[in-house]
Amino acid sequence: MAYPGYGSPYGGMPGGMPQQQDPLYGYFSAVAGQDGQISADELQRCLTQSGMSGSYQPFSLDACKLMIGMLDRDMSGTMGFNEFKDLVQALNGWKATFGSFDRDHSGAVEGPEMQQAIRSMGYNLSPQALNCIMKRYSINGKIPFDEFVSCCVRLRALTDQFQRRDTSRNGNAVFQYDDFILVTMSI
Repeated sequence: MAYPGYGSPYGGMPGGMPQQQDPLYGYFSAVAGQDGQISADELQRCLTQSGMSGSYQPFSLDACKLMIGMLDRDMSGTMGFNEFKDLVQALNGWKATFGSFDRDHSGAVEGPEMQQAIRSMGYNLSPQALNCIMKRYSINGKIPFDEFVSCCVRLRALTDQFQRRDTSRNGNAVFQYDDFILVTMSI
């Protein structure tokens, strides 16, 4: 469920076919250990080998750690197959959004394009917050796909954490200091 100004996160509940019949399972199982989990470096390898980064640069290890952290419900630092499916769904959405705003096909979005992309995903951010995002994720005023995904992961994860605490759905949440540190440092 999306709330005004919070964004509409990509990803959802997995369902449908058994794991072994799912085309994504081959990519996942090729790098997963015997425990059926993948770590950040295994995720990086999986996303590169599967071509999920498209024509863009492979995802950095930091971006892969963020992706796992976004969906790591048991705080193990690894990702199971159902979490991987959720991630692929989110990545496909972000890739489509990125592609629609990278109008010159340079592999990067600039400030106004990034602002439009964020708004198209349902986030209603202040100019100051958008400026902060540009400072954090841009390289010479441009945000490459890898950094775009990192930004989307953080926006989604922070929004999810905020929504859990905004029980009256009025755009206000109460955080204790320790809770705030846990939320911001785990993403």
